[in-house]
Amino acid sequence: MDGAEAVDSVKPVVARGLIKTFGDLVAVRGIDFEVRHGECFGFLGPNGAGKTSTMRMIACASPVTAGTLSVNGLPVQTQPQRIKANIGIVPQGDNLDDELSVVDNLRLYAGYFGIRGPDAMSRAVSALELFQLADRARSRVDELSGGMKRRLLIARGLINDPAIIVLDEPTTGLDPQARHLVWRTLRRLKDRGVTMLLTTHYMDEAAELCDRLIVMHEGRILAEGAPAELIRSVAGETVVEAQSMDEDALTRAANYLRESGAETEQTPDTVHAFGLSGIDLQAPALRDAHARTRPANLEDVFLRLTGRGLDE
Repeated sequence: MDGAEAVDSVKPVVARGLIKTFGDLVAVRGIDFEVRHGECFGFLGPNGAGKTSTMRMIACASPVTAGTLSVNGLPVQTQPQRIKANIGIVPQGDNLDDELSVVDNLRLYAGYFGIRGPDAMSRAVSALELFQLADRARSRVDELSGGMKRRLLIARGLINDPAIIVLDEPTTGLDPQARHLVWRTLRRLKDRGVTMLLTTHYMDEAAELCDRLIVMHEGRILAEGAPAELIRSVAGETVVEAQSMDEDALTRAANYLRESGAETEQTPDTVHAFGLSGIDLQAPALRDAHARTRPANLEDVFLRLTGRGLDE
């Protein structure tokens, strides 16, 4: 194997028996996964599932308790500085410097990687052009919209030209238009061959961006695969949904759907039925529950695997 082949064979991220504890709390319980070159790999799960703890270990921001974890072939336990120098981080919170201009935020951040002078300016300008922020280069950060700030955070995370970028809920708090702008930006990065690790609470975002993902719950991985594969295998093609604020009406609907052969999950005002090839939506038991059929999606996968309502 020559040098180029050896580099290509190194996985961007490999975890084996990965464990993270905080005192008596076990946040990550011996998980295994691999991330492939040039893909967007997602982490889904409810709050407390272990997603952020895993991402922080990958970013060398939190030490591994047990197991092994490597980034670009380097063990995080012994090579944190080399790893940090070659990955990009996009935090969930906005930690930009509001008092500096857009371009100066990027130049300052470049300095943390030893990139200064004309090289820092050249990289900053290129990043702003990629993210359609060049016309705001001299604006103060506090003059930007929420969507522009998120794009600037992603641009900052790329200033050291990383092969891997870690994105922690990159569109939290954005309106739909701004979210779609960020999505387009991330798709462009993937087209350039950047490997992305993404946590999100938005199921449509995971379906839109992720090539593969894992669903975590209570520190364990419950499922792994491409979004479409997980939808088919866990939730099926279609879902019957019956909604009512009337508890008796919802109970009648749930009983009828189960008697018809469905597997059900229930939230306070909705019954989700899986595995039905056909159902009479006009049946008396469903009449007061506003029943409908729809294509299955990642929210159904999430609900079936975690057994929880999405309104927690």
